[in-house]
Parts: sequence; structure tokens; C-alpha cells
Amino acid sequence: MTEETLRMKKQDSSLKLFVVLAKAYQAIMEQAEMDIKSKGLNLTDFAVLELLFHRGKQPLQKIGDKILMTSGSITYIVNKLEKKGYLIREASPDDGRVTYARISNEGKELLSSIFPEHWEKLKAIMNGLNDEEKETAIELLKKLGTTIKKI
Repeated sequence: MTEETLRMKKQDSSLKLFVVLAKAYQAIMEQAEMDIKSKGLNLTDFAVLELLFHRGKQPLQKIGDKILMTSGSITYIVNKLEKKGYLIREASPDDGRVTYARISNEGKELLSSIFPEHWEKLKAIMNGLNDEEKETAIELLKKLGTTIKKI
């Protein structure tokens, strides 16, 4: 790199923001994942169960979009959670091509027992910011995400 390029790199807040966001995301996810693992689940299993717990039954084809995973991965996770008795597949009465996943009673019991503690852990992870700062961060990150989609 030339000296000019290095100088421009140091002055560019876009690159700095990218690095800071990436490091913050990594730190947050490490803490969240450790907490979920301590409860006997992995992050993806928890994400599927949490989605079904809070949003009700979902078409299998849409779960991946909602938790940012590929459809192949979702099939594997759904199979695994179904074998453990945490979710149930249901055929759509209206469209034979659509299958829903819904959380089972066992899955509800599991999430009901671990979610409150996990929520407290997330609050602890985020306590470096006060409520006003969290709201500002939410607004700014939403704005960033929205404008990125327009590129």
C-alpha cells in the first residue's frame, strides 16, 4: 500500500465502522452462543425454536429467511428438533406443497424454562449502553440496513 492509501484508510470512517460492527457482533454472538450451549442447545436450534415459540407455526420454506439460514440447513435442523420432540411438522390443508413447523408442548416447556434466563443474559451483554443509546443504535443500524438494500 502506498502512503496515500494508508492515510486515506485511516481517515475513512466507513472502514472503521465496518471493523467495529464486525467485532461487536462477534463478541455479542460468542456470549449468546455460550449461554445457549449451557442450556443444551446450539444457536441454530434455539433460533428455530424461538421463532416458532414467539411467532407460531411457520412454513418450512420461510424459516430460513427469518433466521438467515439456507433451506438445506433448515431441513437438517428441523429433522433434528423433530426427532427430539421439540417441533412438529404439519401439512398445509390448503396447499400440498407447503409444510409447516410448529413448536411442540415439549419445545414450549424447554423454551419457557430457558428463555427468561437467556433474556437476562442478553440484557447483561447489552448493558454497556443505556436505554437511550440502545434506541439510537437500533435506529442507526436499521437505517444502515435499509440503505444497504438499496445499493
